[in-house]
Amino acid sequence: MKFFSRKNNTEKSANDLAQEKGSISSRLRNALKRTRSGLEDIFAGKREINAEFLEDLESSLIMADIGAQMTDEIIQSLTQSLNRNELKDIDSVKQALRTFLISSLKANASESNISNTEKPHVIFVVGVNGVGKTTTIGKLANNFKKEGKRILLAAGDTYRAAAVEQLQIWGNRIDVPVVAQQTGADSASVIYDAIESARAKDIDVVIADTAGRLHNKDNLMEELVKIKRVASKLSDNAPHEVLLVLDAATGQNALSQMSEFHKAVDVTGLVLTKLDGTAKGGILISLAKQFPVDIKYIGVGEGIDDLKMFEAELFVDALIDF
Repeated sequence: MKFFSRKNNTEKSANDLAQEKGSISSRLRNALKRTRSGLEDIFAGKREINAEFLEDLESSLIMADIGAQMTDEIIQSLTQSLNRNELKDIDSVKQALRTFLISSLKANASESNISNTEKPHVIFVVGVNGVGKTTTIGKLANNFKKEGKRILLAAGDTYRAAAVEQLQIWGNRIDVPVVAQQTGADSASVIYDAIESARAKDIDVVIADTAGRLHNKDNLMEELVKIKRVASKLSDNAPHEVLLVLDAATGQNALSQMSEFHKAVDVTGLVLTKLDGTAKGGILISLAKQFPVDIKYIGVGEGIDDLKMFEAELFVDALIDF
């Protein structure tokens, strides 16, 4: 799956793309190895496929943070297959599980299209403190720039001087301009100015940082609603995307974060970070089940190129070692 469908003289060859996909698969397998370990134990050996086996599999799926509701649906589906004598061995169970998970995740995975008729395309990046929003913005801007897009960053986290400084460091690193004001400035004003500047300079994409906020603090969530309302004054469709950044280590609490942010600002896409340091990768499956929001990106490392487009097949194959 590609973010843009544009061809040029620098487009990668089929061989290059295959090598890149293989590299991503390897990185993802390494990132999910702790999540996968419990399932590997279940699938090891030549166990009889029966109700006891499915009970053990159920426990492993819950431990992988797939969630009770989604796990129950999986086990019900596998039980029905078992009753129809469709599960003969471990491989048939893994195949059935793979098919179920990919189908669930694909329902929430779709290509994003940046309009070439309405500029700029405005993206808000939201989330609680410490999930990696600013780093995600830098990596995302780098991805867009490699696609030939003109990018502008908005330092909307005006509460912390360090946040503005961090975004400016990213801007210098990838040679992308940053609109910022002094610490304590009105966040909505910063983002408004950034969009206005982008319109004047024919910028393709504005990516706006926002202050990290606890999803259960009503006043902070109301401020986010205000920022969105102010942005819409420059364009009825702005922001065109609202990306919620979630730390994979958050586990099932990610569901409540998603619920509150979605209620406030209509989240359109998810970014799951820090998969390389967690045993909680299965949370994506719970999120896909409960919310009709696209899973856009996953973070598989600390490098500038380690923010990857989400692909259901690669993710599931890494999760269950297929």
